[in-house]
Amino acid sequence: MHSHSGGRKHILLLATTRTGSSFVGEFFNQHGENMFYLFEPLWHVERMLTMAAEANNGTVLAGIYRDVLQGLFLCDFSPLEKFISPPPQDHITPALFRRESSLSLCEEPVCTPVIKDVFERYHCKTRRCGPLNLTLASESCLSKQHHAIKTVRVRQLETLQPLVEDPRLDVRVIQLVRDPRAILASRMVAFSSKYQTWKAWAQDGQVPEDDEEVKRLKGNCDQIRMSAEVGLSRPRWLRNRYMLVRYEDIARYPMQKAEEMYRFTGIPFSPQAREWILRNTQTTQGASGIYSTQKNSSEQAEKWRFSIPFTLAQVVQRVCGPTMKLFGYRFVDDEKTLINKSISLLEEKPFN
Repeated sequence: MHSHSGGRKHILLLATTRTGSSFVGEFFNQHGENMFYLFEPLWHVERMLTMAAEANNGTVLAGIYRDVLQGLFLCDFSPLEKFISPPPQDHITPALFRRESSLSLCEEPVCTPVIKDVFERYHCKTRRCGPLNLTLASESCLSKQHHAIKTVRVRQLETLQPLVEDPRLDVRVIQLVRDPRAILASRMVAFSSKYQTWKAWAQDGQVPEDDEEVKRLKGNCDQIRMSAEVGLSRPRWLRNRYMLVRYEDIARYPMQKAEEMYRFTGIPFSPQAREWILRNTQTTQGASGIYSTQKNSSEQAEKWRFSIPFTLAQVVQRVCGPTMKLFGYRFVDDEKTLINKSISLLEEKPFN
């Protein structure tokens, strides 16, 4: 099995929003010239299908996500192109989401000369490039030994079984999780307008049991937990191909965790990646902002405890209890414990 990937490795970083996935994605993006990294390519699929009716059907969506990922891992952009809007002309587009987050899409030979008057929203920051030529992107992808894709859009791990079993690919899945209380706290800051209801409840100290938002939170927690349960139960198709990583462990031991992730993928941990991690985990001032990938990590990881009202922490504990237990997040029974920094909310848990 997987004898036809020619030593190529395909890393899929699976996460949900606000779990530090952009930061962890950089561990691979920064690997060097032998890595082709894509940042959230499924954004286009989600965007186009959420407008269409099929999106209500999770299985349809999951199948499309899988097919697009399969194409991308094989360096074929045509399945993705169908979802880019406006449609690319001759495989050229100024509309690829977050192009600038992939080093490979901003370097020679993919970076073509600038074209006057073409506006590209997510243009490369390191140098000026013309709109993205997907034919060149595909050639660059084929020339590189390793491929990594980060996505927060895949909901159920088991829908990826046909992708993992494709003999042309050698897929490694890294699932990134975080304390659901911290995710809620972070989302309330990042997507503030979406969370007006939560904020109102926090004031009243009263949270309706069957509210849509609470159901959504529970649904998210359940899906993350069920995916992890599939991975941790080591089914044949995933054996040695699944790794669960907690954001909090990366925040505490970034270099050690990066080393473990690289060892798991079978890709050498490059000096460039090491260098980037050193530069970006020790910062104290300067970079902040909700999508910043620079963190003084260990401090960052605890900040939520002071921003989430205790009543909301309780709601999360109630609906996400099984998820928290599985991942080793400790419950708090009162506000004092929540804001007492010397009490750790992390159980030491090995997941491998």
